[in-house]
Amino acid sequence: MNSHTVWALTIALALTALGAALPGKLAAAEPKPPIPAGRYTLDQSHSTVIFRVSHIGFSFYTASFARFDAELQFDPEDLSTAELTASIDVSSLQLPAPPAGFLGTLLGADWFDTDKYPQITYRSTAVEKAGPDTARVTGELTLHGRTRPVVLDLRFNGGYAGLAGLDPNARIGFSARGKLLRSEFGMTTGIPPAGTTLGVGDEVEFIIETEFTGPPLRQ
Repeated sequence: MNSHTVWALTIALALTALGAALPGKLAAAEPKPPIPAGRYTLDQSHSTVIFRVSHIGFSFYTASFARFDAELQFDPEDLSTAELTASIDVSSLQLPAPPAGFLGTLLGADWFDTDKYPQITYRSTAVEKAGPDTARVTGELTLHGRTRPVVLDLRFNGGYAGLAGLDPNARIGFSARGKLLRSEFGMTTGIPPAGTTLGVGDEVEFIIETEFTGPPLRQ
């Protein structure tokens, strides 16, 4: 094999390898379809609502709700236009290893009083962008028969317009945190006297992890 043949073969192999690599690189460089604006509904399989409250200053008692729903009007180009409504079925309260009768006590008249107030609801009234992917959501929370303003610190974790053959709808995800004083909603049972922690704290922190599904993927 002479030198001309070797060079020709080398060039041919190089071009073949380049040709094989180009389609993958071009596919990777193809722009993804933008996340669409529109109406999004809660994906309950990928959402949690957790709250925690001080227990005699020794730990934070943590519990959650199993049944809740939400709807979101969302534009990824302008978070400030988002509108959120949500509701929680209070009777779906879940506790870690509760003593006998304790769940019934919390759902009873001294605490959540679910016979009178079966739902917690939230409706956003303003959304203020705080960073590239964060916002402060102000809204009206109705709990135990009273309505008060509550702020959510929200992080937009990302999303996509859909995945052909796998996930036919747009999907977006958020993490949110907030706090409230239960005394402002008339839930005062167990609050410790001033200057002590021997009771159940007034301040309640809540943590939300959630995903929403939206308009179908356009192909």
